[in-house]
Amino acid sequence: MKTQLLAVLATTTAFAGMARADEVIFAHGSNPGNPRFVAAEKWAGLYAECSGDTVNHAPSATMGDDVEMLTSASAGIIQITANSQGAMSQIVPEIGLLGLPFLFSDLSTAWSVLDGEVGKMLDASAQEKGLKILGFWDNGIRHVSHLSKGVPTPADIKGMKIRTPPDDMTVAIFEALGAAPAPLAFSELPTALQSGVFDGQENPLTNIYSSKIHEITPHITLTAHKYESTPVVAGMVWWSLLSPEKQECALQATAEAGKLQRELSLEQDETLPAKMKEEGVTFHEADRAAYAEATQSVYDKYAGQFPELVAALQEAAAGK
Repeated sequence: MKTQLLAVLATTTAFAGMARADEVIFAHGSNPGNPRFVAAEKWAGLYAECSGDTVNHAPSATMGDDVEMLTSASAGIIQITANSQGAMSQIVPEIGLLGLPFLFSDLSTAWSVLDGEVGKMLDASAQEKGLKILGFWDNGIRHVSHLSKGVPTPADIKGMKIRTPPDDMTVAIFEALGAAPAPLAFSELPTALQSGVFDGQENPLTNIYSSKIHEITPHITLTAHKYESTPVVAGMVWWSLLSPEKQECALQATAEAGKLQRELSLEQDETLPAKMKEEGVTFHEADRAAYAEATQSVYDKYAGQFPELVAALQEAAAGK
């Protein structure tokens, strides 16, 4: 953690040096065109209008990768980050359970669960670790892309060198499938794919397209193996010093910008396949029943560690 903090300090000196009490840095790793980027810009405008503070929008991992941004938020160097479920799970392990394989059948079900009691439980856990979850934006249902082939069955993915986010859940899923997963920061992924370090990767279509990963890995198998959220996180150092009025500004901005972000995510999920086919992508259907059966051991593992939360998630996802 100390090494990470020093790295963050090195990359954020310019921002930190200019920062005043009424300046807010909103950082994330997405590029222009990604719904997260669009929503962050909207958040900045909404919060500035409501609070009177100035917001610096810092996209495209300019403030470090997701883990570094979380470290920097907890240290009070930046104030807000629209982050990743995988990186967040290194600090708040419970949040990784949202990525249990084939837990959510669609995006609307996932959003309903996150906006309910499960989201409140995860926020309580995060606050104990120095972070405040303002809300959950979307990071989509995830699929596998490969340099040269489809992977319609678990047998096809066996031995595949696949990049994952820094997320124990994703690693566990692909280990159960017999692949060779390895975590890597998203910002480093295109270069790693081009150099042949990996055979492929897994991400929602929105992330694959906005980062041009489909140009490197043009075979996409619609595995829909897991869901990931985008937790919008504030450092408790900053949050605890805000007036109740400004806290409400931040929560309202997160909810309103999040509505837009989710709408854009759903729209892109529906429209991107046709656009990507025109750009040379070959889509492959997956035997999801076979994939689900092959990853059942992941449920057994995490149910042993977090029995109450796993049960609550399964019940909520089933609409019970």
